[in-house]
Amino acid sequence: MSERREPLPTGVHATAGPIETEALAARVAAALAPGDVVLLSGELGAGKTTFVRGAARALGVTGAVTSPTFTIGRRYDGRVGVSHLDLYRLGGLEDEDPALLSDYIGPERITFVEWPEIAEAALAEAGVAVAARVRLEHAGGDRRTITVAPA
Repeated sequence: MSERREPLPTGVHATAGPIETEALAARVAAALAPGDVVLLSGELGAGKTTFVRGAARALGVTGAVTSPTFTIGRRYDGRVGVSHLDLYRLGGLEDEDPALLSDYIGPERITFVEWPEIAEAALAEAGVAVAARVRLEHAGGDRRTITVAPA
C-alpha cells in the first residue's frame, strides 16, 4: 500500500491536557502505515488510551475508543483497521494461546500495544516490526510528558 506518510514526530513533547495528547497522537498516526505496531508505555492513568483515541480518530475511527483492559484487545474500523491491545492483566504470554496477538496484529492494521514489556519477546520472536515507541509520563494535573521514538 503506497500511502503518503508524514515524518514521525520524534522527541519529547509536553501536553497540557487530553486534547493536546490526542493531537500529538494524530501526528504520530500520520506517520504510520498498515502493518505498523506502536508500543505504549507509562504508569496507570498516564494517558495511553487517550493517546490511542487521538490516533484512531486521525485514522478514521468514528465510534467510541475505550480501554480494552478487561478484554485484552479491541479492533476498530476506519480508513485503515486499528487494533488496541492492553496487556496489563496478562502475567506473560507463556501460558497464552499464541494466536492471541495474531488476532490483532497484521499487515492490514495499525496496532497500538499498552504494557508492551509483557509481549516484547513474543513480538520479536514472531517477527513483528515495531514502528515506534511512545512513553507517557504524568507531569502534574492533566499535563503529560510524551516521548516518541522510532523503534
